[in-house]
Amino acid sequence: MIRKTTLALLIFVTSQITHAQYQYPATPEHPVVDDYFGTKITDSYRWLEDMKNPEVQKWFKDQGDYTNTVIKKIPGRDALFNRMKEIQSLGGDSYGEVKQLGENYYYTKNKKEEGIDKLYFRKGINGAEILLLDPETFKKGATITAYVISPDRKKLAITLAENGSEVCELRIMDLESKTFLADKLTPVWSEFNFEFTPDSKAITYTKMSSGDSNSDEFLKNMKALIHVIGTNPETDKILASKNNNPNLNLLSEQFPETSFSDDYSYVILRIGSTKNEELSFYAPFSEINKAKINWKPLIKFEDEVITSLIIGDKVFFLSHKNAPNYKIGFIDIKNPDFSKATILVPETSKVLRRMQQSKNFIYYSLSDGINQDKYQINAKTLQTKMIPLPKGSNGGSALSPRENDNMSFTNIGWITPAADYDYNAVSEKLTKAEQFISSKAYPDYSQLYTVKEIEVPSHDGVMVPLSVIYPKNIKMDGSTPCYISGYGAYGISRTPRFIGPSLMALLEQNTIIAIAHVRGGGEKGNEWHKGGMKATKPNTWKDFIACSEYLIKEKYTSADKLIGNGVSMGGILIGRAVTERPDLFGVALIEVGCTNAIRMETTPNGPNQIPEIGSLKKEEDVKHILEMDAQSKVRKGEKYPAILLRTGINDPRVSPWEPGKFAAVLQNDNGSDKPILLHVNYANGHFSNDLNITYGDAADMFAFALWQVGNSKFQIK
Repeated sequence: MIRKTTLALLIFVTSQITHAQYQYPATPEHPVVDDYFGTKITDSYRWLEDMKNPEVQKWFKDQGDYTNTVIKKIPGRDALFNRMKEIQSLGGDSYGEVKQLGENYYYTKNKKEEGIDKLYFRKGINGAEILLLDPETFKKGATITAYVISPDRKKLAITLAENGSEVCELRIMDLESKTFLADKLTPVWSEFNFEFTPDSKAITYTKMSSGDSNSDEFLKNMKALIHVIGTNPETDKILASKNNNPNLNLLSEQFPETSFSDDYSYVILRIGSTKNEELSFYAPFSEINKAKINWKPLIKFEDEVITSLIIGDKVFFLSHKNAPNYKIGFIDIKNPDFSKATILVPETSKVLRRMQQSKNFIYYSLSDGINQDKYQINAKTLQTKMIPLPKGSNGGSALSPRENDNMSFTNIGWITPAADYDYNAVSEKLTKAEQFISSKAYPDYSQLYTVKEIEVPSHDGVMVPLSVIYPKNIKMDGSTPCYISGYGAYGISRTPRFIGPSLMALLEQNTIIAIAHVRGGGEKGNEWHKGGMKATKPNTWKDFIACSEYLIKEKYTSADKLIGNGVSMGGILIGRAVTERPDLFGVALIEVGCTNAIRMETTPNGPNQIPEIGSLKKEEDVKHILEMDAQSKVRKGEKYPAILLRTGINDPRVSPWEPGKFAAVLQNDNGSDKPILLHVNYANGHFSNDLNITYGDAADMFAFALWQVGNSKFQIK
């Protein structure tokens, strides 16, 4: 138990801030020693984990205020923010998910002069645009996270979150009157599925045990429910939960999520976690009216399926079992035996990913890590065809997967804004889209910038892909600042997509942008993911270090001008890169980062990370988690680069005390004269759906970085 002490904080803000002196808010050390299977770790900042403690709250407020005082002194910061807004405006109005029901179209849109998505409606593709919901009129700080339309097209279900918290209210609107019904389903996580029953009289959803991100029950012991519209939510029937269905052997941190098959013949129960592989069950739709559903096994973890889609009685699946680059096949839902599966697309030298469906077709991507070709499979004839999209990174979505085969595709690159296409799989007609597209007025960035795709040898000789974007007029003499970002977790691939207003504004400051495709991601298939998780996690930051060294060796940049970046689980990557090689970076930008991995499991979201990084309860795992832990690797007196750590006070994924504690130990132990700042946003969480908040945070970070790497427009006088 840590003895509580009165904490008096005194902040000295000088009129002129120099590199030699930063009067940070004081952070007392209260050492706590933990014994991890014989390895003792001293944590002097455990007291900062109590986010309900007024002293801790004051510490975060003082840290945030101090950082804001410094950032405000950087000339060029406001111009950078304004430039991001200008580039956003060049892109025109941006459209989110478009849904078609009969002749009706529903879509979210962010107008170029605005910051948040609003929900709109058209009757007919060329019909007049009608505003259905501005979330700011619902509640200040609210944003739309997802929506569905009822089959009878009379109701809208929508989830709304506040200030980046990701804990939502699920509300139901009468579309004729545009008014919300009394039904209020909460708390609901922003990414959970919810769906109307075919008669439009009820809705299925997953309810959280607590909406308080500091509660031990947050993200645990959730329930899949069905709510009859107009009734008291307290009477909602449980479809699946740990307590209600002990035979399913659910863990408290796994979340049950239900959906319906394409023709409503079946109810599907998927058990969610950070584990890529699927665990799911099914039941005939008729059982939804029974007191308790008799769930039957559909897909087990050992089937190594990462995506499954159902058309009729066929369960199409994407699996890496005995196929590291994945394969596609199908089974009969009435006899879900994977030993008898029909393989439609066998493993190739390229990586199969991103399986989707429309009414009669399955779609998938075949990727070489950069280009992604799209293919379709006819669910009846099983014939496979390539869709004639241009070369590049191609993605898409179905407009009405239960009604038709209309698809919306995009072709995109790092500096190439999305080109949109309409496609119908039955007619195989591909045309340039004319509706629901942005009126882009960007310059031809290919005339200004060069994109190189390189492979770099890592510490063990493995070749790591590296994407480099740079102004054509730079001198290859090491004098150009370079921003390098990496992630490397959950098998997520960082395939080319338009870098957007924030990074484009940074690129315009004569700064190179590099993306390191490190192990832990999925760019080279399942083995690439396995090569950067648990025991092999050091490959993630060592790959990042190798890519950084390459950029210096080839004189793209130099160490004092290199800006390292990692976000969320990428906090392990950047945190360990700067603690292992502090000499390699001039600046580190650590965004909502996991920098205290050894304490992650104690957080509400921590148990969800066990499939990716391991568990504190296993001695072998603890050894590896300790290696991932950046906080315990900080050495007193070591000269660290300038570091800005960003956190959102409402972050439900990475508790704000993780970056807070890392900032504290660095401020107290840093032997260099470089600043260590903690950026605290009280209107944000892990991220924000409000672009003004997103650009504001980015402008603060990039202004800090450009100041530190010597850009003349950003020097404090």
